[in-house]
Amino acid sequence: MLTLVLAMPPVVLAKEPAANKPTANLASNAKSAILIDADSGTVIFEKNSTAALPPASITKIMTMLLVMEAIDEGRLKLSDTVRASEYAASMGGSQIFLEPGEEMSVEDMLKGVALASGNDASVALAEKLGGSEQQFVAMMNEKAAQLGMKNTKFANCNGLPAEGHVSSARDIALMSRELLKYEGITKYTGLYQDYLRKGSPKPFWLVNTNKLVRFYSGADGLKTGFTSEAKFCLSATARRENMRLIAVVMGEPNTKTRNAEVSHLFDYAFAQYTNVPIYKKGDPIGTLTVEKGKIDRIPLTAKHSYSVLLKKGDGGQDIRHELVLKNSLKAPIEIGQQVGKLVVYRGNDVISEFPVESPLAVKRAGWWTLLRRTTGHLFFSD
Repeated sequence: MLTLVLAMPPVVLAKEPAANKPTANLASNAKSAILIDADSGTVIFEKNSTAALPPASITKIMTMLLVMEAIDEGRLKLSDTVRASEYAASMGGSQIFLEPGEEMSVEDMLKGVALASGNDASVALAEKLGGSEQQFVAMMNEKAAQLGMKNTKFANCNGLPAEGHVSSARDIALMSRELLKYEGITKYTGLYQDYLRKGSPKPFWLVNTNKLVRFYSGADGLKTGFTSEAKFCLSATARRENMRLIAVVMGEPNTKTRNAEVSHLFDYAFAQYTNVPIYKKGDPIGTLTVEKGKIDRIPLTAKHSYSVLLKKGDGGQDIRHELVLKNSLKAPIEIGQQVGKLVVYRGNDVISEFPVESPLAVKRAGWWTLLRRTTGHLFFSD
């Protein structure tokens, strides 16, 4: 069987103008940090953000991303059964104490990863989706390359210490932003507590390792991490009104400092910035014309919300946008293939660009279809 792999354009984080950058070091104790606006990808603050460091359990953001992607594409269901192998059950560190041969739904395993940071649940999901952890790790690294994660190399799916297993605050922000495009994920990462094995003699109480979901207004994810090598790490997200932020800190000395510095990052951005919406998810944004395709016109809708970040008080009256589609697009077109971009201007200056992808695959039309289409235009044109 021939497998077609699309060369997806890497995700690019936009730079906030230097004049708007905070002058204070908002994460003075972190080895590395970054703060971005999730919708536009604008970087508000960064510190050593490209340093390749051990990410500990923040690794599991990529594991959850591949699971959510498979669910979205219909390759996996939340109700599917996952059977824990002896290898998965043998994982140390944070775990949900799976027994070899124990079965749980994808949804319960996902809760075990999102709340309890279960290393065993991560491996069980990896084996379900990839066939083996090694194959799943290859999928993780392929996805990282697609997202433009230049300082990342995964050696496992759970973040347990391994030689060469590294990532950076900027790369973690990229994959966190991608995970948040699957809006259902915060149903799990935003929970403070839940139970597994309900109704059994030994129910297992889950308490979220990310205490900000309880104590910071608007926080609903994403993932903590700790090893003696990585120290205390966190990729956190919070939403207030129409603005969602992502903050990543790595190498913090303790949990209290980690949470305090992420809270400071959020407080700064929520106080200083606002989002100007361009499109909401599902809004029509234009029509794509495809030459020689079985379908010659594809309606385009917003895959997620599009907005631009502005300093409060700057005003957004001179914000405008334009859909720029590639010329002479011919079938076949693959689902997810980039077909253009949404360009946002402030006055005459480009302040943001968003890739626009085909929502479906278009096969090349047969000669009879093309003939009928051509003759139809001849006889019925104005």
